[in-house]
Amino acid sequence: MTTTTEDPNRALWTAIAAGQDPVWEDLGADPDTIETELTGDPAGRWLRPPDPLPGAAVLAIHGGGFVGGSTQTHRRLFGRLAEAAGAATFAAEYGLVPEHVFPSQLDTVTAAYRWLLDRGETRVAVTGDSCGAGLALALAVRARDEGLPAPAGLMLISAWVDLEATGDSYDTGTDPFFTRDLVRQLGAGYLAGAAPHDPLAAPIHADLRDLPPVYLQVGTEEACLDDSRRLAGRLLEAGVQVRLEEYAGQLHTFQMGAGKTPVADEAVGKAGRWLRSTLTSRMG
Repeated sequence: MTTTTEDPNRALWTAIAAGQDPVWEDLGADPDTIETELTGDPAGRWLRPPDPLPGAAVLAIHGGGFVGGSTQTHRRLFGRLAEAAGAATFAAEYGLVPEHVFPSQLDTVTAAYRWLLDRGETRVAVTGDSCGAGLALALAVRARDEGLPAPAGLMLISAWVDLEATGDSYDTGTDPFFTRDLVRQLGAGYLAGAAPHDPLAAPIHADLRDLPPVYLQVGTEEACLDDSRRLAGRLLEAGVQVRLEEYAGQLHTFQMGAGKTPVADEAVGKAGRWLRSTLTSRMG
């Protein structure tokens, strides 16, 4: 695939790099069939398709570098995932840097996960993009270590799991925005003095044994490409079932274009079907 500024996701990141302020959520289109309900405790947003799977839910964790993003910016992406999965999806709201730092965000999404289990959702899959994918993975590690029921599966989009930005893909891709220096600054803001190798802050360093199945999607031109590749390798070494799909020519979180771009629609459709398969495989 040729990488040009005709790609709306590339155009968005190029505009942000130039100091402009495009609307991230406008990359995509609203889903057709989703009912939305805002919640206060825990803070978040239910996205419900018609006739959702009984006794199952998806916990969705938004990205934004810990400094931005919300359930509002991601309502279209997560709503289309909910449609594709046929599963009620709860998008969790969490506090942002600098007012909230590690482990606040992880504590918030863990509390949301416990809340879903306490509601009687016996099968909960977890999805997230960018730093939300890192939080999803850290949540699974924490759930294992604290004896909580494991998520049915983890669907990780453009996973950011190395806060030190050591991957070679920072030098080889065509990402116009996510430089190594920028990503390290974002990581340092989140860590706020915590160790960059803390396995719950940067889960590329975690013990990954006994985790649920993981599905990774990543663009071949994004700076975080090596995060997904290295994570897939470590998961395989740990004996975890893992699937990695790389989308040629695509940048970070291109799935935000769902409803407007064919490549995003394809990726979100695959992600939704995978989420549904992990939820239905644990029925009974």
